[in-house]
Parts: sequence; structure tokens; C-alpha cells
Amino acid sequence: MLYRSLHTAASGMDASIFNLDVIANNLANAGTTSYKRSRSNFQDIFYQYYKLPGQQDSLGNRTGVGMASGLGTRVVATQMNFEQGSLLDTGRRLDIAIVGDGFLQLQDANQPLYTRNGTFTVNENGDLVVASADMGRRLDPPITIPNDTIEMSISPEGIVSVLQPGSPNLTQVGQIQLVRFINPEGLMQKGDTLYAQSDASGTPIQANPGQQGLGTIRQGYLEMSNSEPVEELVELIKTQRNVELNSQVVQAADQLLQLVANLRRY
Repeated sequence: MLYRSLHTAASGMDASIFNLDVIANNLANAGTTSYKRSRSNFQDIFYQYYKLPGQQDSLGNRTGVGMASGLGTRVVATQMNFEQGSLLDTGRRLDIAIVGDGFLQLQDANQPLYTRNGTFTVNENGDLVVASADMGRRLDPPITIPNDTIEMSISPEGIVSVLQPGSPNLTQVGQIQLVRFINPEGLMQKGDTLYAQSDASGTPIQANPGQQGLGTIRQGYLEMSNSEPVEELVELIKTQRNVELNSQVVQAADQLLQLVANLRRY
């Protein structure tokens, strides 16, 4: 029984320490553009039954309850929260935020990648690319901004228009499209606020902003992280207490084992 207590408490410590890693990552990315916080999902482990519910006693009567001992807990999943983050007014014409559901699709050498980070810039060819460590990830479908562009406008529907010298009117140069997934929580996290399709996420559904349940585009804004430091700190304190309580169980079981060992000497 004491050995089981040690194992059960150790599983609680291990699960809580894993949750601490998740909370630390949420806090570290509280200022990261378009970051989506994660949470740990816990489940209790298999139960060892000494008496099954409904088992007959010596008089032939069936018991109303059984007798079992749980074997601890474990983390079964880390689940992303895609709740909309607050919008930051940057005033930069190449910054865009998605208001509502959807992701921007980027071209990658190996597979398409998806993001809600609208911090874009223009490469040497005039293509819109995501402003990250890898400047080769272009927006898909690609949009090229002419070199002589004076002003650029992006409508809520994703229509990209530019004003060029000698022309009094805006000229449309591209259409931003968004994609959504039936289960975005199943996307693979690739870092750099990028996601990749998985068997759990389903296939991407692509359309123009504002269509088929997709959100709209807001130029000059960025979506901020949905990680709230106050909530994460509360969860941090709770997780710390869980680790401390489980460690006390380990200490108590260890002391009882020492007591039993000492009794054998007499």
C-alpha cells in the first residue's frame, strides 16, 4: 500500500511539473504576436479493485459500492485555445490582423504552413513575405507589390490595391485568402507562430475573407497573444501547491516505510 502511495504521489508530481512547463511557455509568450495559449488536460490512471461494485457478500447480498484504489494521474494532451486576442494598432500598412476565424497560408519548401501573425514585409522581388527568421515564406497565393508603389490598401475582404505615380485610382494587385480547419486544435505547432496540417486538424478550407465562416482583414493592426499573465500566475500558484502537496505524500509514505522497517528489528 505504501509503495502504491509513493507511485501515485510521484505521478501527481510528474504531471504537475509537466503542467508547469506549459504555463511557463504561456507566460514567456504573453507578448508574442498571435500566440495561442495551451492548457494541460489530465486524466486519472487505471484503478485497482479489491471488491467490485455489486459483488455478493457472505449472505448473498450485493454490495452497493466497491473498494478500489486509484494509481494517480497523467497528462493526456495539451490543448490550444484559439480565442481571439486583442488587436494592437500599429499604423503600419503591411501589418494585418484576422478578426474572426481563419489562418493565412504561407509557402514553405516542404509543406504549406499557416499563421495568424500578419507581420508582413516585402522581399527583393516585391513579394509579400512573413517577417520571421526565414524570409523565404511567401504569402499563398502570392501577391507582388510594384516597386513604384506610393500607397497600399488592404480591404476587409482581403483585396490588395496600390496607388502608383501618374494614376489617380487604386489598382488591384492581389487577393488575400484565408483558410480554416474543422479542428484547429489538432494543428501541429511548428514554432514562429506557425502551424501545419495534421490528420487531426482535417484539410484546409480556403476562401476569401468574410466568406464560408472566415473572418475579415484589418489593415494596420496585429493580433496580440491571448495568454493572460494574471490567469497564468494563478494557475502557476495552484500547480506549485499541487507539487508541494504530492511531495508531502511522498515524505509521509517514506516515513511510514521507515517505521515499518524499524518494527521488523524487534
